[in-house]
Amino acid sequence: MSRKIRLSGVVNDSIVDGPGLRLSIFTQGCLMECEGCQNKETWDINGGSLYNIDDLVIEWRKNPLIKGITISGGEPFLQAESCLELAKRAALDGLDVIIYTGYIYEDLISRKDPIIDELLSYTKYLIDGPFILKKKSLMLLFRGSTNQRIIDIDKTKKQNKVVLMDESNY
Repeated sequence: MSRKIRLSGVVNDSIVDGPGLRLSIFTQGCLMECEGCQNKETWDINGGSLYNIDDLVIEWRKNPLIKGITISGGEPFLQAESCLELAKRAALDGLDVIIYTGYIYEDLISRKDPIIDELLSYTKYLIDGPFILKKKSLMLLFRGSTNQRIIDIDKTKKQNKVVLMDESNY
């Protein structure tokens, strides 16, 4: 039986949630309630709908042009086990994974949670940090406020320090 995940919704063919054509998956539930959040409908932990992960896999397999999946929210790390299953399945299909989170990378890894650590191991880029309305900028690539970072997880792990994505390639 397929694992389920509570989602606010899914957007096909997104070009704003990471490099290339993406399937953007919006998790349901967020405790941060950032002022100016563009996804307030995702805050209610009991809102949204339950989706079978198998159905999401079928959805991305319909489009051979998809480069990857983006897991956004809400807050994906509130459903880390289901997001891990999504990330594993995407990797098996040769897709990259981007995750948006209101948490800071250093805080996530300091938890020493094996599920979070494994989920991060399947993540190409992590866009971290809460949205801060006073730091909002429409000039940023793939993020909403200047405090948010696009972290290259592979390079970060190899260099044992936070390494940001090279934005000059996009």
